[in-house]
Amino acid sequence: MGEVLGFDEQRLEQASAHFRTRYVEQGALPNVQLLVAREGKVVHRSSAGAARADGTPLADDAIFRIASMTKPLTAVAFMALVEEGRVALDDPVATVIPEFADLRVFESGGGAVPWVTRAAPPMRMIDLLRHTSGLTYGFLNRSNVDAAYRAQRILAPGGDRDADAVVAALAELPLEFAPGSAWNYSVSTDVLGIVVARLEGAPLDAVFRRRILAPLKMDDTFFHCPPDKVHRLTDAWMMTPAGARVIDRAVDGRATREPVFKMGGGGLLSTIADYHRFCSMMLAGGTLDGARVIGRKTIDLMTRNHLPGGADIAALARAPIADAGSGGTGFGLGVAVTIDPARTMMPGSAGEYFWSGIYSTQFFIDPVERIHAILMTQQMPVPTIPVRRDFRTMVYAALM
Repeated sequence: MGEVLGFDEQRLEQASAHFRTRYVEQGALPNVQLLVAREGKVVHRSSAGAARADGTPLADDAIFRIASMTKPLTAVAFMALVEEGRVALDDPVATVIPEFADLRVFESGGGAVPWVTRAAPPMRMIDLLRHTSGLTYGFLNRSNVDAAYRAQRILAPGGDRDADAVVAALAELPLEFAPGSAWNYSVSTDVLGIVVARLEGAPLDAVFRRRILAPLKMDDTFFHCPPDKVHRLTDAWMMTPAGARVIDRAVDGRATREPVFKMGGGGLLSTIADYHRFCSMMLAGGTLDGARVIGRKTIDLMTRNHLPGGADIAALARAPIADAGSGGTGFGLGVAVTIDPARTMMPGSAGEYFWSGIYSTQFFIDPVERIHAILMTQQMPVPTIPVRRDFRTMVYAALM
């Protein structure tokens, strides 16, 4: 099948062996699943490693925490509302979230020192989609605003804030910068999920189910694992100086409990087969097996660089992020976009789009070569391990 669709099957097997021997067998990753497809047809699929600390083998239908790979689904749900004329990219966020009507921009202060701020220009919906909102993440550990997010436990795992409480907490904190003036990876997509839920008058998981998951038959994608599927759920690990340790057990961890706040920026569980269906729909122009999710030209719009002035992430970023690479990567509406493959120092095509999750899951879609590829694993990433580079390089190397 691989050679018929323009792939060297031996090279794909070499890629699988590389991840098994270099990463899994040497303890750098607990497990790995790979899927490569062209025109929506799978040309390679492989698994290696253990699903749980007790040695349970990784099954083909294993369920993973996909974290920030939730973001593209939230963007698709929002853009479906744009298509229906219910919201526009240049609408102020405050039209749906009035708590954001009087946001302020950080100048100085924090901790025991009072904030010094200035009035912020309106934050627009497009700022949420492309991470130019001025919001941040507490884990970035870079600024006093980041520290305030940590102190207030904004989006803390297993937290007890609902969406309205999250909005109220964010509205009390200053923005890192004036919306539209810089790029900063942030809770923007979580706020976008709140926008979607408020416009729909329904919880985000219900919106996902109606608009995306049910039409695409993504039956193993949800915000918490149902009891009858827990046997397929993986443990989650974090790499520490002492080695990998389990931080969320499959049998009784957070992933088995319904979250109070269903985050548009992270929190979904899924399988490689389900995410393959999502990628196939995107590559096919918004339709899969007769089910239409979103329009073809809307996907074209989403997967272009929308950063101000056509800049790349590296030029506008307030905090470094691995997915920005060394340059040549912009950001569209919910996904990163390759602008100049030469500057990324990895093979690829201009117009390729992608993203990843904090547990080292990742995907990319190349509309030029008509391919997509997904990597699933379950470990907090370690910057010295070039998983993304090896994955992309070896998939493209297998093209005939």
